[in-house]
Amino acid sequence: MKRNVLLKHLHKNSCVLLREGGRHSIWQNTTNNKISAIPRHNEIKEFLCYKICKDLEINRP
Repeated sequence: MKRNVLLKHLHKNSCVLLREGGRHSIWQNTTNNKISAIPRHNEIKEFLCYKICKDLEINRP
């Protein structure tokens, strides 16, 4: 999955960018304060996208 598609999905589900790390972006779900790290690759594998959504407690894209 493209990274920008995942980021749009996160925005739609009330997630915000907390900070930029060395190799990852740290995102937070504002409704339940769950946090997950998203790598800065152009392509993110599907199972990693599902894990990120599970960590943030949102639906899969």
